[in-house]
Order: sequence, then structure tokens, then C-alpha cells
Amino acid sequence: MQRILVGILSLLCCLGSISQAAEEKMAVADLSKIKVLDLRTAQSLALAGNPTMEASRARVEQAKARVSQAAAAWWPSLDVSGSGANIRLSESSYQQNRGLAALLGGNADQTTDRYSAGVQATWVLFDGFYRNFKEQQAAFDEQSVAAALIDSRRLLVTSVAEAFLNAQLAQTRVDIARADEAFYTRQLEDAQNRFNVGAGPWGDVLNIKVQLNTARTGLMLYQREFEAAGYGLAALLGLPDAEFPAHVQLETLDRESATKGQQKTPEVLIKEALAARPDVRRLEMVVKQAEAAKGVAKAPFYPKVQVGGAVEGAREGDAGLTTDDFGNTVAMNMSWNLYAGGGDKARMIEAEQAKREAVYTLAGLRNSVAAEIRQDLALLAAAQEQVRLQRETVKLVQENRDLAKNEYEAGEASLVRLNEAQRDLTTTYGRLAQALVSYQLAMQRLLSATGQNLAAFDPPAQKK
Repeated sequence: MQRILVGILSLLCCLGSISQAAEEKMAVADLSKIKVLDLRTAQSLALAGNPTMEASRARVEQAKARVSQAAAAWWPSLDVSGSGANIRLSESSYQQNRGLAALLGGNADQTTDRYSAGVQATWVLFDGFYRNFKEQQAAFDEQSVAAALIDSRRLLVTSVAEAFLNAQLAQTRVDIARADEAFYTRQLEDAQNRFNVGAGPWGDVLNIKVQLNTARTGLMLYQREFEAAGYGLAALLGLPDAEFPAHVQLETLDRESATKGQQKTPEVLIKEALAARPDVRRLEMVVKQAEAAKGVAKAPFYPKVQVGGAVEGAREGDAGLTTDDFGNTVAMNMSWNLYAGGGDKARMIEAEQAKREAVYTLAGLRNSVAAEIRQDLALLAAAQEQVRLQRETVKLVQENRDLAKNEYEAGEASLVRLNEAQRDLTTTYGRLAQALVSYQLAMQRLLSATGQNLAAFDPPAQKK
């Protein structure tokens, strides 16, 4: 008994160590050596450290285990049994046995020790193809869960892109607000100097102070927006407590980045997406899984045949069983349920409708993929044109602001015109940043819609 307890405790300790090792295996994104974070690096860190990815991988391992469980049904079952009992007869039974024993010239004991041991084997030969379809069902489920893991990666990469680009936009707005603050700070110094020497009115000083406070208010607002955006990005990266490191800056938004349109037709992209999208693949496996479930539901309509054998022995008085105490049994068993209240037929109908549901769900997803790609193409074209227009506008507004600044300093224009020109410049820079981010977002969404946004991170997985 002591050895058994020691074995059980050792097993529990091993299980505890395995569980702890699994928890310690979870990776955490390391940003300690990163000063400037770009989009590609952020996506790679999220794929490696996001907890939902570990949960999806655990679901894949569960599905693999279910395949092994289904395959185990093909093998025979072997059971070993043993028992020991101390039996004390009631007083009336003992007196009766004692009387019978006396007639036969023997003795009867009121207390008896009885021991037994046995080995039993059973093997299912035919079960209406239940095992075939059950194993197919588990295999398709494994493929479905594996496709769901890839789809989770696809969606995570897209979510990181959206969070990163929104944070990058907020960071760009902070830079624009700082430039606006610096401009009015210089203008305030000039206006104050002109007032001090009697060459400028006090009203200009007051007006510029108002504009400077407005610029500082905008800067504070955009800094808070950037901070809030960092929390969302940190959560996707799997950082502890969703805290974005203070020493990390996002890559600066490139105002001169090339904006290329999509050269492929929508029909080609839709065809590629239906072949590459993991969520389409997952639903295809669900349809096959539902087809296998029909076979499982049909199995009870067939007879079940199995063979079995047993070696059993029993002995009274002591546990020293010998070959003389054992007997054996070999049998073949066939059972066939002819009527079960219509339950089997109802299960068949349920399985057929489940497959019908899966087929229509897949058809609906195919239509959604086509619509998503066409919408993303339209948004990408609009964003590309918007970037072109805003770049032209920035050049015009920049020239106008510089002209207004020179005229004001020369005393040929009012401060009102300079303020208007500066506001137009700040607004236009903001619109250009928004247009660039919209273009990048549209491109990332199109890559996700076509199932190609993982190609840069996991090329082998995309070729399978």
C-alpha cells in the first residue's frame, strides 16, 4: 500500500511539473532592445506573444488527441480484474449450511475469505462503420481547428496593423501639434519684441498667445490619444498589463511613401482568396465533418458484432490461486436494435440538417469574401486618390502660409491672414496623415481579405 501511495504522489508531482512547464512556455514580447517599432516587427511580436495564439494552439492539440481517441476504437480492449473479500454469513444461513455440512460429514465456517482474478478481452468486428466515420469526423475536426488557428493568426495580423496605424496616426498628430506650438512660440517672441520697441500693437501679442494656447491644448489631446492607442497595441502584442514601454517610439509615418494600386482584377483576387483563406478552408472541413457525422448517425441501423474471451478464477480461504482455480470463456456476440422509439431516425435527420447548415454557411462565407474584396478594392482606390490630392494641397498651403508669414513680418498683411494660413497648413498636414493611414489600412485589409497577409511571416504554412 505504501508503494502505491508513493507512486500516486509521484504521478501527481509529474503532472504538476508538466502543467507548470506549459505555463512557463508562454512567450512574452521583449521590447527592451527596441527603440523604434515598425509594423512588421509589431506583427511578428504579436504572433509570438499573444495569449490567444497559445489558446488556439492548445485547441489544435486537443483535436489531435481526439483523432487518437477515435483510432483507439479499432483495437481490442483488455481488462484485468481482481478482488478479495471477507464474507460472514448471517446466523440463520450459517446454521443452515452447518446442518447440510453435518449431513455430508463436513464442517461449515461462518466467516470465509474469497479471492478472484481474471483477464477479459473484447474486440468489435463490425459496428455499422461507426468507427470509420468517427475517425473521419475527428480527422476533419483536426483540420478544421488547424485552419482556425491560421485564421486567428490572419485576423491578429490585421488587428495589429489597425492598432499600429491608428497609434501611428496619433503620433503624427502629436508631431504636427508640436510644430504648430513651435511656430506660434516663435511668432510670440517676434510680436513681443516688436511691441517692446513700439513697432507692433499689443493686440497681436494677445492674439498669438490665444493661438499658442490652442496649439498646446491640441498637443495635450493628441498625446492622450496616442497613449490610449498604445494600450490597445500593447494588449495585442501580449505585453503584461497592456502597458506599452515608454522608451519605444513608433516608426514615423512616411509622407512620401509610394501608393501603388491593385493590378489584379476583382475576379482573380476572389479566386485566390477562396483558395487561400483559412476560414473558407475551415468551413470546408466542417462540411466534410458533417458528412462523416451522417455516417455515425447511420451506424445504429446495422448490427454490431464482437468477439470476447475471458479467463477467470476464484478461490476461498487464501489468495494462492492455481491453474486449477481458473476457467475460460470464448464467445461471439451479435446485437441489432430493431426499434428505439424513432430516436435513430431523428438523429439521422439531425445529421442531414447539420450538413445542410454547413453547406449554406460555406456558401454565405464565399459571398462575403467576394463582397469584402470588392469593398476593399474600392476603398484602396479612393485612399490612393485621396493621398495624391492631399500631397498637392500640402504644397499649395505650405506656399500660402510662407507667403502670409513674409507679408505679415513686412507689415503688408494682418495677423488674421497669417493665423488662417497656419490653421490651414496644420489641418492639411493632418488630412494628409489621415489619408496615408487610410491607404495603409485599406492595403492591410485587402491582404487579409485575400488571405495573403501571413505570407511574410509563415511562407511554408501558406504553401500547404
